Amino acid sequence: MLRLSGLNLPLDHPADAIAPAICRRLGIEPHDLIGYTLYRRGNDARRRNAIQLVYTFDVEVRDEAAVRDRFAGDKDVRPTPDMTYRPPFAAPPAFAGKRPVVIGAGPCGLFAGLILAQMGFRPIILDRGKVVRQRTKDTWGLWRRAELNPDSNVQFGEGGAGTFSDGKLYCRVKDPRFLGRKVLEEFVKAGAPDDILWEAHPHIGTFRLVTMVESLRATIEELGGEYRWQTRVDDVELDSDRNVRGLHLHDLATGTDSFLETDHVVLAVGHSARPTFEMLHARGVYMEAKPFSIGVRIEHPQGWIDQARFGNCAKHPDLGAAAYSLAHHCSNGRTVYSFCMCPGGRVVAATSEEGRVVTNGMSQYSRAEFNANSGLVVAIDPARDYPGGPLAGIAFQRQWEDAAFVAGGSNYHAPGQRVGDLLAGRASTAIGEVIPSYKPGVTPTDLSRCLPGFVIEAFREALPVFGRKIARYDHPDAMMTGVETRTSSPVRITRGKDFQSLDTPGLFPAGEGAGYAGGILSAAIDGIEAAEAVAARILSAPVPRS
Repeated sequence: MLRLSGLNLPLDHPADAIAPAICRRLGIEPHDLIGYTLYRRGNDARRRNAIQLVYTFDVEVRDEAAVRDRFAGDKDVRPTPDMTYRPPFAAPPAFAGKRPVVIGAGPCGLFAGLILAQMGFRPIILDRGKVVRQRTKDTWGLWRRAELNPDSNVQFGEGGAGTFSDGKLYCRVKDPRFLGRKVLEEFVKAGAPDDILWEAHPHIGTFRLVTMVESLRATIEELGGEYRWQTRVDDVELDSDRNVRGLHLHDLATGTDSFLETDHVVLAVGHSARPTFEMLHARGVYMEAKPFSIGVRIEHPQGWIDQARFGNCAKHPDLGAAAYSLAHHCSNGRTVYSFCMCPGGRVVAATSEEGRVVTNGMSQYSRAEFNANSGLVVAIDPARDYPGGPLAGIAFQRQWEDAAFVAGGSNYHAPGQRVGDLLAGRASTAIGEVIPSYKPGVTPTDLSRCLPGFVIEAFREALPVFGRKIARYDHPDAMMTGVETRTSSPVRITRGKDFQSLDTPGLFPAGEGAGYAGGILSAAIDGIEAAEAVAARILSAPVPRS
């Protein structure tokens, strides 16, 4: 089998154009093509009115050796790699050791638990939040009634923060073992659409993610895994050599405390687990302040973005809602860039702490809502912006989330400003043509009340530049809603090559919260590798290398 990449065809090509195009590219006769399967489909939209689809196929031909010789050195024609995931370890029959524990039921914890269960280690998965459907009801409580549950919300509960997002399933991490393929295949088994296996930029959307995480939970339980919901980890107990001995737990439903004995803990807590970071720091677990970004959510009608990106091809069913990616290096030394762009979606309330406002973006699988939104953020770093120790970034986030709560009216409404007003240096007093989607509501104001001055200065330089790249991006009525502070974890819980904390054996920091991932797919991949590292330590075996 050969993998043929970079096969371009017109957007409206007929289905029967594919086989002849493969034959032409490989220089073979039609009778020499045995079959082909689609591996990847993307698009080339550099010429807006002449967009092409870009395919990668796995192709079976009669004389593969001859074709391989003819295309030796051509990176677009090469043997199809074996992408099958094979668990590197298996628990001994009737494994009776201390069960490994996973803290957090987001993408990282979910796949750490799944892989441990598939290897036979019967993991225990802890989460301070609730099962995904009850968590969804609690989240709607904030969106519809301005009522926050600090333990069950956009950040905490089954599925993690990625449940209420665009559900993007692509990343830029190196993946030589094709662990990302394992993630996608498990998602399809759990009910995701097949197209996530071959779309170049696959996504799922919130409602489909809900049913998928339920299905994956059932699989883990069938394999002997155990979930404990509404269970907060209050402390980690260490022996005299700093080895993990167990966890002190608090049941939020009953108010009771307990101790769970274990010597292997996957820490998959997500980027908003501030009390956990503080507890670990107090326990002496090594961590460092990490760069992240801060800014707003910016909204435009999706039709504006479709027209700017796709021209006359806008609304074509093979293209869907248009996305974008932007970046500008400003004269003040800051970089402004788009982050977590959500076509046809909405801006959502994403705080996990009372008296604070945080924004994020979300889409459904259809991406059919009226507005496009994206994080518009400015990169910041510890030495320059929040010196003072590993937890200084948390204090920095809270400072601006507090200010946003006040600027929005102290009722979980978010502060918002029209682009034209921000560029002119005046407060907004009304909403314009672009209606913000954030619930429970948006208060027109001056965003300089709840963002650092250097962020506002960078926005004023970058927005006109972006308007020259995407028509109407800097339209006066485009809406900016603040604040976006949870772009990534403000800490890194540093680990070694064996995936263990540098100074706390048995603790395996993983995923976004530990500073080792950025999105659903990369977090899930990191969870797989953390699970393998746990199994390797249990069995005194080498850790698999990617």
